[in-house]
Amino acid sequence: MTTTRPTLRDVADAAGVAVSTASRALTRPGRITEDTAARVRAAADALGYTASPSGRALSSGRTGTVALVVPDVTNPFFFGIVRGVQNRLRADGYMHVLVDTEESVPAEERALRMLRASADGVVLAAPRVEDADLARWAREQPIVTINRPVDGDGVVLDTPGGAVQALEHLASLGHRRVAYASGPRTSWSDRHRRVALRPAARRLGVDLVVLGPYAPQREAGAAAADAACGADVTAVLAFNDLLAFGVLDRLTARGVDVPGAMSVVGCDDVFGADLVRPGLTTVAAPLERAGHRAADLLLSRLDRSGSRAGDSRGARGPLPPSVDLLPTHLVVRGTTGPAPV
Repeated sequence: MTTTRPTLRDVADAAGVAVSTASRALTRPGRITEDTAARVRAAADALGYTASPSGRALSSGRTGTVALVVPDVTNPFFFGIVRGVQNRLRADGYMHVLVDTEESVPAEERALRMLRASADGVVLAAPRVEDADLARWAREQPIVTINRPVDGDGVVLDTPGGAVQALEHLASLGHRRVAYASGPRTSWSDRHRRVALRPAARRLGVDLVVLGPYAPQREAGAAAADAACGADVTAVLAFNDLLAFGVLDRLTARGVDVPGAMSVVGCDDVFGADLVRPGLTTVAAPLERAGHRAADLLLSRLDRSGSRAGDSRGARGPLPPSVDLLPTHLVVRGTTGPAPV
C-alpha cells in the first residue's frame, strides 16, 4: 500500500485559503495575518506536509539556502561563527552552505558571483575584496558581513578595542617597546587595529613597532618572532591566536623565555589558547554570537524583501543600516609578565 505525499494544494484546501496564501504562510508569514498563518501551519502539521526545496523555490522564488563565505575554513576563529550561523538558520528552516575562499580575493568574488543564482543570501565573514567591490556585490544580492561593514551594515567585533586593552595590559607590566605583528593587507580589522593602537601607544608612552604583514596562520609566526627579536621589543601583540602560536613555537626554538624575556598576546581566544604552555593571553571575541546575529540580520532582510534580488526593499520599505558592534575583552593567562629589567 502506498500513500500520497500531501501537496501544498492539500494544505491550502484544508486551511480554506488559496494556494498562493498557503505558500506565503509557510515561506514569508509576515506578509499575511497571524491567524491565517497559524491556520495554514496547523493544516500542514496535521497533513504531515513538508516543502521540497525545489517546490519552495518555484512557489516563493527562494531556495531555502544561505551561504556562509569565509577566507580560511581551517582557522578556528571561524568555528564559532559557523556554529552561530547554522543554529540561527536552522531555527527558520534554512540550510547553509560553507564556502572557503582560501584568502583569495578572486576566489571570493567568484563565489559571490556563483551564489547569486544558488543562494537566497550570503553571510560574508571577514571579506577580503576592496570596499567599492564589496558595496557593489551587496547591491546585487542580500549580504550581511562580519568584521567588515558595508554601507553602514554588518556585524563587527571590537578587536581594535581589545587590542588597546592588550596594550594597556602590557604597559601596566612595564613594557615600553611593543611589536604589533600585523595581519593580511586585505584585512579591514587589521587596518582598524593599527589605527586604534597608534594613539593608545602615544598615550601610554609605548614605542609601537608594526611588523608584517603576515598570513594569519601558525606557519607565519616564525618570521614574526624573528622580526620581533631583531626589533629589540619586550612584547609581541599578534594579529590572531594562530600567528601567536607560531610566535611561541619560534621563541621556544630560539631559547627565548616566555614571559620572562618576551611577552606574547594573541587575539580571538580560539580553541587551544588555554591549552598551550604557558596559556596564551589573548583578546576574547563572541564569535558564536557574531554568527548568530549576522544570520538574524540576513533573515530579517530576506523576510522584508519581495524577491531574491539584491535590492533589500520590499513591501514595507527600505531596511535601515545596522552595524552591531560586539564587545571583546582581554583574557590574561601565562604568556604575559613584567618587562625584563
